[in-house]
Amino acid sequence: MPTILVTGGAGFIGSHTCVCLLEAGYDIVVADNFSNSKPEALNRIKKITGKDFKFYECDLLDLEAVKKIFAENSIDAVIHFAGYKAVGESVAQPVKYYHNNITGTLMLIKAMQEYGCKKIVFSSSATVYGPVNPVPYVEDMPTSATNPYGYTKVMIEQILRDVYVSDSDWSVSLLRYFNPIGAHPSGLIGEDPNGIPNNLLPYICQVAVGKLEKLGVFGNDYDTPDGTGIRDYIHVCDLADGHLCAVKYVLEHKGVEAVNLGTGKGSSVFDVLHSFEKACGKELPYVVKPRRPGDLPSSYANTDKAKKVFGWEAKYDLDQMTADSWNFIKNNPNGL
Repeated sequence: MPTILVTGGAGFIGSHTCVCLLEAGYDIVVADNFSNSKPEALNRIKKITGKDFKFYECDLLDLEAVKKIFAENSIDAVIHFAGYKAVGESVAQPVKYYHNNITGTLMLIKAMQEYGCKKIVFSSSATVYGPVNPVPYVEDMPTSATNPYGYTKVMIEQILRDVYVSDSDWSVSLLRYFNPIGAHPSGLIGEDPNGIPNNLLPYICQVAVGKLEKLGVFGNDYDTPDGTGIRDYIHVCDLADGHLCAVKYVLEHKGVEAVNLGTGKGSSVFDVLHSFEKACGKELPYVVKPRRPGDLPSSYANTDKAKKVFGWEAKYDLDQMTADSWNFIKNNPNGL
């Protein structure tokens, strides 16, 4: 079976994808610098799958360290998750974000070119649809962004397209995720952010276990059914399965494909909150705060292309996502 390098493989989506790859019979090599993940995630991946794999503690900004991975392993394709991902922090520290996410990707591409590995699945984001495209988002819409984090995704997509233009041997899959939540059904791995969470679900989880006093709901006056923002939430296990499909695709096809990974259905902040309350069996306190600048009223995917190109579609509904999130946080109230 092919060997897949997973950058950022100890992170939330990375760890679930590693499980998926190992269970499908792939060999994996994981690279992570633990900037927003923990070494324990790697032990949990091994526990779930009963399989071992090589690991490199490595920062993609260190070109020699990245080359060492390719020199010591025969890598057939790369899934590239590694990168900073907090929108607010990217606005406060744009240079840090541009340097880490873009330069790190350039170092990875340089090493791939040197070792003749020309197949990559890139962890992009629905944020590349920017503020003006109408929902549902379709892959051929123009891309833009509203913050430096989003622009790093837009730019890396462009860099990978340009790499393909310069060398048509490349195979590139640009996966535009919507809002990943949930956790592995074992309860062993899940979303475990360092510090105060930026995303809705981990925040709700920390309120549920008493670590945070109440949930802040940013805006209840949007033009949506209940006034709160609507997003396309997708179970992280569905997302991991989408990466498996993307890897199979890049191993067999050349070219560049941007593909949405979402459910195609939107859920509001209150939908998620009430679903989680059902899962944990108690009401959770919340306070409505002003809208955050740059937040859109509604964001969800058109998922036709994923079905057509990958034969993939999301299986899990919102109640399953929140039940699995609660199962993880209940078993790991202090994280991994």
